[in-house]
Amino acid sequence: MNICSYKTSVWLGIFVVEVINMDVNLKAVSMFKAFGDETRLKIINAIQNDSLCVSEICEKVGMKQSAVSHQLQILRTNGIVKYEKKGKEVYYCLDDDHIKTIIKTMYDHISHHE
Repeated sequence: MNICSYKTSVWLGIFVVEVINMDVNLKAVSMFKAFGDETRLKIINAIQNDSLCVSEICEKVGMKQSAVSHQLQILRTNGIVKYEKKGKEVYYCLDDDHIKTIIKTMYDHISHHE
């Protein structure tokens, strides 16, 4: 979806201003809040290149299954991760390459300012 579809033109006297739709702003706020948690970032980093089942994620991030499952639900709700059931196991991976790009850009930005 093109970012332009999120915008609305608003006439302000002598010029038109592009305003981003408030629903999109709220979704962005929710997504950035999801990124703003250390545990969730650990999970995102753990599954950045591979699909992992919940027990493998727990092992990588050093947390109990119930805590990881709770964080995965928040990440799923915000469209950051997706899952696939394989038998009794549930495997998680990043939702798409946009998420990888956001994470990479964030870390690049941090490195740039150190």
